[in-house]
Amino acid sequence: MSDTNNSIFINRELSWLKFNTRVLKQCEKNIPLLERLKFLAIYSTNLDEFYMIRVAGLKQLFMAGVISSGSDEMTPLDQLREIRNYLSKEQISLEKEYRDIIGELEKNNFFIKKYDNLDSELKAKADEYFFSNIMPIIVPIAVDSTHPFPHLNNLSFGLAVKLIDKENENLDDIKFGMVRISRVLPRFVQVSENIYVPIESIVHRHAEEIFPGYSLISSAAFRVTRNADIIIEEEEADDFMLLLEEGLRLRRKGAFVRLQIQKDADPEIVEFLNSHMKIFYKDIYEYDIPISLEGLWDVVGNKDFSHLALPPYTPKTLPPFDENTSIFQTIDKEEALLYHPYESFDPVSELIKEASKDPNVISIRMTLYRVEKNSPIVKALIDAANDGKQVTVMVELKARFDEENNLHWAKNLENAGAHVIYGITGFKVHSKITQIIRKNNDKLKFYMHLGTGNYNGSSAKIYTDVSFFTTDERFIQDTTTFFHILSGYNKNRRLNNLSMSPMQIKERLLKMIKLETSKGNEGHIIAKMNSLVDSDMIKALCNASKAGVKIELIIRGICCLRPGIAGISDNIRIISIVGKYLEHARIFYFKHSSPEFYISSADWMPRNLERRLELMTPIYNDILKEKLKNILKIQLKDTELAFELQNSSEYIKIKTEDEKSKINSQDVLEIYFDKLYKSIKKHSDKHMMSANKLLNEK
Repeated sequence: MSDTNNSIFINRELSWLKFNTRVLKQCEKNIPLLERLKFLAIYSTNLDEFYMIRVAGLKQLFMAGVISSGSDEMTPLDQLREIRNYLSKEQISLEKEYRDIIGELEKNNFFIKKYDNLDSELKAKADEYFFSNIMPIIVPIAVDSTHPFPHLNNLSFGLAVKLIDKENENLDDIKFGMVRISRVLPRFVQVSENIYVPIESIVHRHAEEIFPGYSLISSAAFRVTRNADIIIEEEEADDFMLLLEEGLRLRRKGAFVRLQIQKDADPEIVEFLNSHMKIFYKDIYEYDIPISLEGLWDVVGNKDFSHLALPPYTPKTLPPFDENTSIFQTIDKEEALLYHPYESFDPVSELIKEASKDPNVISIRMTLYRVEKNSPIVKALIDAANDGKQVTVMVELKARFDEENNLHWAKNLENAGAHVIYGITGFKVHSKITQIIRKNNDKLKFYMHLGTGNYNGSSAKIYTDVSFFTTDERFIQDTTTFFHILSGYNKNRRLNNLSMSPMQIKERLLKMIKLETSKGNEGHIIAKMNSLVDSDMIKALCNASKAGVKIELIIRGICCLRPGIAGISDNIRIISIVGKYLEHARIFYFKHSSPEFYISSADWMPRNLERRLELMTPIYNDILKEKLKNILKIQLKDTELAFELQNSSEYIKIKTEDEKSKINSQDVLEIYFDKLYKSIKKHSDKHMMSANKLLNEK
């Protein structure tokens, strides 16, 4: 019997779980301790979203009687079983990593301790903190015949308690209740410069003061997860904001899908909670470590122990943006392509800021998907609108988990006089594009920015993304048409040089794959993206592999294509890079296409290719193409951060024993841009070909 699995499809949900496992495996690496702790927080946050959206969705499919979902043909029930089995086993690794890291931190005089393990002086500090900061905010809740079980918002965290009357200790009159611990309180309370205490252990200590007149029999920290996916039936555009606000309210009331509770909790407390929540017993997870590890972000930012974290990298401002000149003059001289976070996001922000103040700018058009809470870009757009400029902004109110922030900015923009577009019926707008129209000697000059990532300066420091600045006339009509599609009635959803989903990106990608297929052994495809799920794309890649095309895929997260099937996908190599930066850029290379290189906001998933407005941008400039080529080359040579997908659907860490050939692609790129910056400062060598030469030498 062959060991090779011949199904070309890997289950989407199980592939995602393996991505999160790769995140967890970063904790095993020889990196600073607080960085390892950070990956535990990321793992926990990822898993929260997976349960809120993916597991909740599978449960709905199961309840609706759906038998098959996805190209792999696993039933929702099969997937739920596999997910629960996988996570129950992985929890052992999670708890081990936490204990190992905490043990190593203790050797460095850094502690996370329960209240009972503090000395008397620190207990007194914790007590003082409780009465001054916790007691006024927490909500004690009785649950009995006159006090109904409370509404618990998604990701509510608290302490369930089992009590008895001090004056009448009748075991037949046990009381149950809970203490809701507000999210405004720190998950881990800092009681000294090097000691943190899980907040629930402080609350446990003072439970009898929270419920005066009662003795505490037992308590258990718990946390609930609800279905957080919003399904909005879009009706009239004027009502969309109201519909979204109602959807956000409904999210807080979604069905319970998971209960996390501390290990060895009193069985009666577990029964008390679940008698009201009705959660399937296999979705109840007991933890021997603190629940809700995303709260570790409170800990990893401790400045007194910065030596236990990686030194922060300073993004570089390089030619052509390093001179103190107008950004419009700079882009007039040459196109530019930036690779964040190695290159600063500031030129993107400065473009909008300068446009808002420039009296020659008459129009700013932009799409916003996820922005910061105090976004300088949105503030500049508001200033521009207040100044009388024509400002058109597509604010995607359906950006999951950013809906409320986007709703806030949309209202502010509208109040300033901007024309705000709230969405396209039936589609989510995920494109990253800006068009600025400026008067230049009585003519209109168009400045355009297209990217793979959000207009968010905070995420641009930790996400790898591509930014492209251009005045190329080949993009003027397309960018104008795109914004006309957003703001008006327009059935023509096709562009000329840019490609837009849902009509064009998939079609153009399939044509380019087919062209490489026709070249057989001479064909070559390199594609970097977050996820590969679309079955048509997978089949096309397998057909190209059968024809002998060399295919190299860099896919950070979900990958549903199974490599290594003899005669079908054995010319396909797939790696996933997981490091301190989130690999978010989409870069595509097709050897025989003209041009060969493209950047895009879209992953190769049905939602991106068929249900969203996305853009794919061709890169014509030879110098910029060379830059993209070198970035891909470095990543494909990675031996430190890369995992290679096997035919079994497992990911194997790439290793090399030769110290000289070891490559951490993210470190290499940091070193490259540092060297380039120093070289420019020293020699004033501002020709990008020298940058590519340095990268090639590395």
